[in-house]
Amino acid sequence: MLKKLLNSPVFLVASVVVIAAAAATLSPRTKSLVEAAADSTSPRSIPLSEQWTVVSVADGDTITVKRGAETKKIRFCGIDAPETPKPGKPGQPFGNEAREKLRSLVATAKNQVIIIPVETDRYGRTVAEVMAYGKGDVEVSFQEEMLKSGMARVYPAFVAKCPNAEVFKRAEEIAKSKNLGVWGDSSSIPPWEFRKQQRHNKGS
Repeated sequence: MLKKLLNSPVFLVASVVVIAAAAATLSPRTKSLVEAAADSTSPRSIPLSEQWTVVSVADGDTITVKRGAETKKIRFCGIDAPETPKPGKPGQPFGNEAREKLRSLVATAKNQVIIIPVETDRYGRTVAEVMAYGKGDVEVSFQEEMLKSGMARVYPAFVAKCPNAEVFKRAEEIAKSKNLGVWGDSSSIPPWEFRKQQRHNKGS
């Protein structure tokens, strides 16, 4: 019965109406992201909160957040930061710098972030756009800031799923034009290529 209700057109329309009504109280940028998420034919929950607290930063594109008793691991939608060294695994140039850049963004936001969920990946992480309020309550996109500083690359295989995909691409072009971060190192390779090389070396 519940499954039938969730898949019914009436339920889908009602869900979108509720989401749209909630979006009306948000700022223009967040509202556009909520409406983009609502524009879907598959029912899903869109748990927006401006009070998620960052409890840890794993690397330049992964954080863990908490709200009450709920904890989520968040993978940033549409970007890929240089790999940080892990026990038994080498890292990439700028891996530690990318993590520190993200930590500084989190600190500036006083650990409070807005999560715009997009999907769940195969590791069970919530793939999302992540933002926070900056000076004058201007919203700051963490993805955009990481890309503009050259501390991450647009992830071609997944960026199209992000509501702000075009913004991310423009942010990357800014870093490229200024040779910032990874774009100032001619030997730098994309993280997804680095991981592929590591898997190949491990299997050989």
